[in-house]
This record gives sequence, C-alpha cells and structure tokens, in this order.
Amino acid sequence: MSAATKTFTIEGRFNMHRGGHLISPQLAYETWGELNTDKSNAVLIFSGLSPSAHAASCSEDPSAGWWEDMIGSGLPIDTEKYFVICANSLGSCFGSAGPASINPETKEPYRLDFPVLTLDDIADSAHELVKHLGIAQLHTVIGCSMGGMSGLAYCVRHPVATRALISVSAATRSLPFAIAVRSLQREMIIRDPDWKEGNYTADKPPLAGQRLARKLGMITYRSAAEWDQRFGRERATDSDSPGNKFKIDFSVESYLQNHAEKFSGGFDANCYLYLSRASDLFDFAEHGGSLKAAFSRLKLERAMVIGVTTDILFPLHQQRELADGLASVCEDTQLVELDCIRGHDSFLVEMDAFRPVVCEFFGSC
Repeated sequence: MSAATKTFTIEGRFNMHRGGHLISPQLAYETWGELNTDKSNAVLIFSGLSPSAHAASCSEDPSAGWWEDMIGSGLPIDTEKYFVICANSLGSCFGSAGPASINPETKEPYRLDFPVLTLDDIADSAHELVKHLGIAQLHTVIGCSMGGMSGLAYCVRHPVATRALISVSAATRSLPFAIAVRSLQREMIIRDPDWKEGNYTADKPPLAGQRLARKLGMITYRSAAEWDQRFGRERATDSDSPGNKFKIDFSVESYLQNHAEKFSGGFDANCYLYLSRASDLFDFAEHGGSLKAAFSRLKLERAMVIGVTTDILFPLHQQRELADGLASVCEDTQLVELDCIRGHDSFLVEMDAFRPVVCEFFGSC
C-alpha cells in the first residue's frame, strides 16, 4: 500500500447485496485537501477495476497516482477547495477486504469463500467510509469505468448522500461484448493449472492466465486507430527465446507483453475474478425494475457524463442513454463526447482532453 493509505474498519456484520456477509471488513483509502467547516466540499472518487486508492501524489507519498494530473492544488479537482477521497474498492487487493485478505472467522485468506461481490457492495462500503469521516452529503461523486457504475450505485442506494455525479466512460450496465470479453479473461485465469480452484499460493499464482487476460484487456481498452498510429507494422527490438518459431516480431506484441508482465505481478488473480464478475452483474435497472424507475430515485442537482468516440467497452450510445436518463430527473445534466484516439483508457492518458471538461464542472478554470 501507499505510505499515504489509511484504513477504516466497518465494525460488525456487513451484509452483501447477493447474500453472505463480511465481519468487520477493512477499507483502504486516501485523502487530499481539507474538509471545510460545514463539511460541504467532499468529493468521492471510485476507480476502475485495477487501481488502488492512490489516485494522486501527496507529501506522504510523492509517487504519481493513477489520476495524477486531475487532483491537486490548481488542478481540475482543486485540493485547495475540495476534500478528495478515493477508496480502494471492496474486493480489491490494495488494502481493502477481498479474496486475498484474511477471513477473521477462519484466520485464513478468504479466497473463494469471499461472498459474491457486486458494485452495490462497493458503493455501500464507500458510504460507510464517508459517514465515518463525518460527511452527511458529498459535493460530488466521480466514477471512472467500473467506478462509474459504482458511482451510479452509490447515488441510487443513497440518494441524498451527494449533490452531483460525474460518470466517466461508464454506463447503466455492461453490453454483451464487454461481458463476453471479461468472461474469456476469467476463463484464461481459471484454466491456468496454477490457479488450483483459487487455492494458489502467493509464490506461485496463475501468472500465465493473468498475462493472457491482461493482454486481451489492453486490446479492448485502447483503439485500433491508436494501434495503427502508434505501432503500424514496426518490428520489435526485444530479444526472444532462441528457436521460438512464434516469437514476438512486432512492437505491438512487445507492448502487450510488457503490460501483461507488469500487471500479473501486482494484482491478485482471485480479486480480479471477483471484480470482473461484479462489473458484469451490475444493472442499474435492478433498482426499481426499470431504468426509468431507477433514475426516478436519484436526487442529484448536477450531473455530467463523459464518453469517448473510440471506446468499444462503453460506447457513446451508452453515454447518451445514461445522460438522457439523468436529464429526465436532473435538469442540469451535461453530456460530453470527446474525440480521443486511445479508447476506453483515454481518461487515464489523454489528460489534455479531460482536464478542461472536469475543470469547467468544478469551476476551477
């Protein structure tokens, strides 16, 4: 965990949305800025599947966070004005309770004994953290990718707990394409002999399966147009196994291999499986039986939906659907369609496009 990471324990029994419970689960989180006197300036950020709570650097940990160019003094989410909170998702492996953490009832890692995880559970655990910090109502909830769906869950399950929402490259539910991709990613891990029905050891995780899953993920996180522009048919310079008839020949192959190696060594396989499945299970319409009913439960004063033209996981028509639904109950709703080339991952890497939009929302320009 980051040196700046704090932990909060949800005391007692925490009931999970689809059955089962956790006993006093822990949530890891980081904060930036100061809470004002009336506690009205708090911003809660939900991350995508793989990041930790370390969204930005700070004095305790100067290493760059996953949204480094968005959070800080003078930046769009200005920490001179706002108290910013980012929690590591319940079910993850960076300090929060999840399949890799210790089950207090057995004193062993949960592994597959961890209950079915949903984004509603992630939202509810974050709400417990917000209450612990003494905040009755957030200024804004921000969610990116999977975090955007967690943010929607937060707003519908706790309607008066936030005044505004920013959804970034998310949707009311996952499309069949995204579900199919994640299903194949999970199968790649499960079919790795080292997975051992989830009972792998820390020194021998299912790395081969994780690498394949990450490669497939990276292909869907970016766009074909970026691959053409960035790599073309450029040849790889990396050395490969002598005599390998199917060695890495192209730069794009080398790029995927490097990302796969980096990810598989730093993220727990069972946590990945649980969070991936939680993304598939989320359906905003479950809150009332239809999308219309779910949107009617919201009490937002402002909303912004940001999408990207080249995103194939959460395409623009889903952003428009979400924005239309929000606008039906929140007059001050804005849809922003960004023409970025880097696909779903644009919110992490095309800051020149995203900064002005978020800056305008917060009046930080």
